[in-house]
Amino acid sequence: MSFATELAERGIDTVTFNFLYIEQGRRVPDRTPGLESCWRAVTETVRERMTGAERLAIGGKSMGGRIASQVAAAGGAGELAGLVFLGYPLHPPGRPDRLRAAHLPAVKAPMLFVQGSRDPFGTPAELKPIVAELDPPAELYVLEGGDHSFKVPKNAPLAQADVFRAVQDRIETWLRSIVQR
Repeated sequence: MSFATELAERGIDTVTFNFLYIEQGRRVPDRTPGLESCWRAVTETVRERMTGAERLAIGGKSMGGRIASQVAAAGGAGELAGLVFLGYPLHPPGRPDRLRAAHLPAVKAPMLFVQGSRDPFGTPAELKPIVAELDPPAELYVLEGGDHSFKVPKNAPLAQADVFRAVQDRIETWLRSIVQR
């Protein structure tokens, strides 16, 4: 079950989409302006068609979350209740010198970063000082033993399904807390 489906079953309205390059069966993502344009179109459509969208939170997995943050930083998503990042790609694997975080201080909404402790795109230790400087305050939720997709080793203390459930629980709790602000 996908995170979006699980959150919807918990009573949280969710919308998912694929970037155009995925829909067209291409492996290489479009350039950043095209990806950002897609995100803006989705948020505009959601705001037009969904009741309650004035308290909109956006986010995504990996690159989808990074593009959401760039759109939010540029003001292209309107006022947001918050952003959720699942495996934020802080840098390319093996390239911690190429950080993708300079825009994050421009995001003026609460943020939740869900990061596996074994994520090659950015460890919690690498994200922690960046998250600590954000205003409004952001939260870093660490999945001990999790990789970029939150997969844990077979000998991990929690079963994979329990790990995913813990992530969904944290996202639900966090979203409900920011919507009530």
